Amino acid sequence: MNDSDVERVKPCCEEFAVWPIQQLLSREKAQRMAEFFGVLGDPNRWRILSALALQSMRVRDLAAAVEMSESAVSHQLRILRTMRLVRYEKQGRNVFYSLKDAHIYNLYREASEHLDEPPDA
Repeated sequence: MNDSDVERVKPCCEEFAVWPIQQLLSREKAQRMAEFFGVLGDPNRWRILSALALQSMRVRDLAAAVEMSESAVSHQLRILRTMRLVRYEKQGRNVFYSLKDAHIYNLYREASEHLDEPPDA
């Protein structure tokens, strides 16, 4: 590769970047990201996130929506809360769960849209 070729080489995915990647991940951050995505390796957690992307819900309603026991949903919600994927809010005697913030909603939406795209030819 000569100097004139270097000018034409673009960093990976530059045309898609909303904010450019500035540096290689540190080992610590890479480990945290692996743990974060590891939590998302469970299909039941994705179903819970999909229900919460529609609306805030109580454990009882969430369990009915995803066809799991309330105990199992509570267990999954504890894990999702620990990873800061969901939050809860008490309203009187009721506790409503929702996605933590727009980042989580966008993560869910982007993953879903990516999987709905046709495979490359």
